[in-house]
Amino acid sequence: MSPEDFAGAFNVSRETISRLQTYHDLLVKWQKAINIVSPKTLDDIWGRHFTDSAQIAERIPQNSKVADLGSGGGFPGLVLAIMRPDLEIHLIESDNRKSEFLKNVSRETKSAARVHNDRVENVLEQIKPDIVTARAFAPLVEILEMAGACPGARLLLLKGKMAMEEVEEARKKFNFDCADFPSRTEPGAKILEISMRD
Repeated sequence: MSPEDFAGAFNVSRETISRLQTYHDLLVKWQKAINIVSPKTLDDIWGRHFTDSAQIAERIPQNSKVADLGSGGGFPGLVLAIMRPDLEIHLIESDNRKSEFLKNVSRETKSAARVHNDRVENVLEQIKPDIVTARAFAPLVEILEMAGACPGARLLLLKGKMAMEEVEEARKKFNFDCADFPSRTEPGAKILEISMRD
């Protein structure tokens, strides 16, 4: 996918595309020193990483506070911060080098994302987010255990082909409502939208 294709798919401004291009270039540069994404996906950052992250932007209400768990290379949290300046985005990443990468991209793209170089369980309770996002982070059971620190938050999770198996496994331990939507980037992958029940 090209930047032009992305702009058309998500109806974003030239300024947003320019900031995402800066992000793209920094990712390619930093990837030489630290493994941020799978090397085989480097040729399609716009499709594989930016589009995958951007597809949940429309599901987040205006002015929400968002916690992105295990942000890694910034997906989806940093992409959302660039696309949706109305959001208060918190990127939680325990790896020091990846946190430095996130801070660098956030600064260079003039994104207001806040980077927390810490473990998820140490940060979530302080943030009290409205929305929790994650991509390729942990099994659903573990994410729901962590999300217990922020009752009332809605989860928007990018999950692979085993998404529904993870949902069934999690239902043995947790009581929640779950809607699933097909991913725009990977056949069989899902977006899970989860709300906990009392």
